[in-house]
Amino acid sequence: MDIEAIKTQIESEIQSINSPQGLEEFRVKYMGRKGVLAQLTGVIPTLPVQERASFGQQVNALKEKILLIIKEKQGSLSGEKLMTQKGSGCDITMPGIARELGRLHPISQVMDEICTIFSRMGFSIVEGPEIETEFNNFTGLNIPLDHPSRDAFDTFYLKSNSKLLLRSHTSPVQIRVMKSEKPPLAAVVPGKVYRPDATDASHSFMFHQVEGFMVDEEITFSDLKGTLGLFAKAVFGKDIKMRFRPHFFPFTEPSAEVDISCIICKGKGCSVCGRKGWLEILGSGMIHPNVFKHVGYDTKKYSGFAFGMGIERIAMLKYGIDDIRLFFENDLRFLKQF
Repeated sequence: MDIEAIKTQIESEIQSINSPQGLEEFRVKYMGRKGVLAQLTGVIPTLPVQERASFGQQVNALKEKILLIIKEKQGSLSGEKLMTQKGSGCDITMPGIARELGRLHPISQVMDEICTIFSRMGFSIVEGPEIETEFNNFTGLNIPLDHPSRDAFDTFYLKSNSKLLLRSHTSPVQIRVMKSEKPPLAAVVPGKVYRPDATDASHSFMFHQVEGFMVDEEITFSDLKGTLGLFAKAVFGKDIKMRFRPHFFPFTEPSAEVDISCIICKGKGCSVCGRKGWLEILGSGMIHPNVFKHVGYDTKKYSGFAFGMGIERIAMLKYGIDDIRLFFENDLRFLKQF
């Protein structure tokens, strides 16, 4: 996509905007989740490695330019509206009706922050359906038929079709992306997931995850560690420490759970970390060859890593929240703190 041509187009379009509604349509067109900037960001992973940084800088510069143009236009429209009111007999010195501004939910804030971090590293943002096939949710991810997670006690199956279900993780989108695209690719997948868990301070039947994965030639575990290291420092601070513990996931081999040093006690041990000095934040590993076989990738040529994390878990650690139910009670006294 030609960024210079886009700049010319923006400067032309902004001149013809004469209403707040038109300005909002302009903002969505260029700054929305599926807008021009999002499309430009999605192009980055497809570029040669040596061109990505330069192109990313151009995209960021374009974003700043659009934000400035929108701010200037907002001021211009506000001034025109004020002049109209002065001439209409309206007393603009009278106190207005106070309208309280809304704000993003803390889960949305943390999810956007995580996606932004990975987007800056060259990952594209992908979304998928919440109703999934059994193949994408289990079989394609190398989860065997006798695995406990396939049981009706652990998954919401649709009564009308036993092969459809409410996804229990965001990993099915990994299968969808790899079926439709060839490497190299890197993506993160934010979204809601569902499991029939009893609701308590640390569990909910609906919660949010971010899945991430990268596939190319010669991808190694070191690439995974480096990527997650950058992520952890961006979210929790540069002084955070990280460790990987061996684990088992059907869709990765080798697999690891990732801990960070406790953000409360700085690794010394406290009630939050159970006196251990460490807090678990996500699961990760190298994508299992059987997963590649299900999507038609050459296992001798390609390798990749994947990771997944709970957004509520990250938000609770980041803000010191001790009960997941607070996120869903819609208590304004709680939500106004973020």
